[in-house]
Amino acid sequence: MLRKGITSLIPDYEKLGDKSVFLILFGLSFLIRFPFFFRDYIDRDESTFILMGQSWVEGHLPYMELWDLKPPLTFLFFAACIYAFGKSFLAIRLMGSLLVAITAFFTYKIGYGSSTKKVGFWMGICCVALQSLFGSLQGVMSEHICMVFFMPGLYFLLQRKHGFQWGLSGILMGGALMTKLNIAYPILVIGMSFVFWQLRHKNYKKTLLFCVLFGLGLAMIPVLLALPYYISGNQDVWWRSVVLAPLEYSDARRYSLIKMAPTFLLLGLFFFYSWKKRLLDFNAFQIQIVTLGVLGVLLSFFKSGRINSHYLIQLHPLLIILAGWALAKLPTFKKFRYRPFVILILALLPMESYLEYYAVAQNKWERGTFYNGEGFTAPQYLIDKGLDTQNVLFLGYHIGYWILDTKPPTKAATHPSNLCRDELFPFQGNSRDNSMEELRYIMEGLKPPFVITRKNRLIFDKKEEEENAYMEAYLAKHYTVAATVDKAEILQRLE
Repeated sequence: MLRKGITSLIPDYEKLGDKSVFLILFGLSFLIRFPFFFRDYIDRDESTFILMGQSWVEGHLPYMELWDLKPPLTFLFFAACIYAFGKSFLAIRLMGSLLVAITAFFTYKIGYGSSTKKVGFWMGICCVALQSLFGSLQGVMSEHICMVFFMPGLYFLLQRKHGFQWGLSGILMGGALMTKLNIAYPILVIGMSFVFWQLRHKNYKKTLLFCVLFGLGLAMIPVLLALPYYISGNQDVWWRSVVLAPLEYSDARRYSLIKMAPTFLLLGLFFFYSWKKRLLDFNAFQIQIVTLGVLGVLLSFFKSGRINSHYLIQLHPLLIILAGWALAKLPTFKKFRYRPFVILILALLPMESYLEYYAVAQNKWERGTFYNGEGFTAPQYLIDKGLDTQNVLFLGYHIGYWILDTKPPTKAATHPSNLCRDELFPFQGNSRDNSMEELRYIMEGLKPPFVITRKNRLIFDKKEEEENAYMEAYLAKHYTVAATVDKAEILQRLE
């Protein structure tokens, strides 16, 4: 009976229309991500994006009042959510679920185009899972926004049919570029490959038309986003913040190649095995383009010198497509039928979500609210006590600025880790030259009445020894612990 019930959950793939597939993908994305809607933050970057979006809603262009190291379209997404729905975590994360579903849908569309609908459908399912589980992927990251442009752009490019699609692909790729600059590598590699493909087949007119339409589309979004800065006479702010700062950051913050080696090694083995067993025909146009997309993303990781968990959001959809095409060629896979135990494994996969559902319910039972985390409870303590909430410094849980309807004390404090990135200070329009000058200006000049830190944790990363030593000594001399709220320490100035 159980087996029959589980088997009935498997859809009739050939009867699934695009609308049904999208609704299934969105429903799955929502169910996996919903319990995380109530967290104060999942990744600190998301909190920073919210602050930048709020500043834009209030009339301040990105990088003018607050500052962070991302292109402006990332902040525009958050600004649009806040403008449309107000200060709502639920709205932002619901839109995040929609982003994941759209990316998964175009993963399905690309996969289905060169295989069966069943294979494409499960590509979409895997895409939802790998963009929503493991690590900090439940938040709305810049990579989620990037791929919601990149994957439709890739889909329209692969159609190879009409000039309109090439122009639309270029516009979408421009949108991807203005959320994550490193996506320029796969865009460049894919675009050049498309040109060479056309030239190889002596389609000179099509080649010229593609270059014009795709190039104009690609340039449109950056130009439109730069226009407000040009009109207001702040084009230098745009250039420093959007172009120069990321280049400097990638050169200054490189990790050891050994840390990146496992990812490159595993993917190398996958490509070798697929070629050796002829699971992927690397002479086929679509396989070439998607493969080059993967290699372009890997090149961007190599150039940036790091692979954080959320960076993989850019890799997963492309890799899922290639893996799906390869698995579909395996004889054992062709004979395989999706039996109930596979569905059970998939049902157990989102264990993080199940645990979070329990945590949310427990928080509601114990505290009377679904919302949880020190980003809520620490600011609420200040509000309940009627304390001064202006000029507060959050060295942890900095989404608290949004809760208190206040601003970080300086541009560099928008994201706490930026306080220790000396290489970024020249690009912020900051009169201080390095992190120690910035910290002294905040602590000894602005003298925040309250400082919020993470209990029993270093204030900054372990490698920031000088900054940690200064802050620990200064806080010990000039502040006292006013309260400990969950894992947050609220320090009050003695003077």
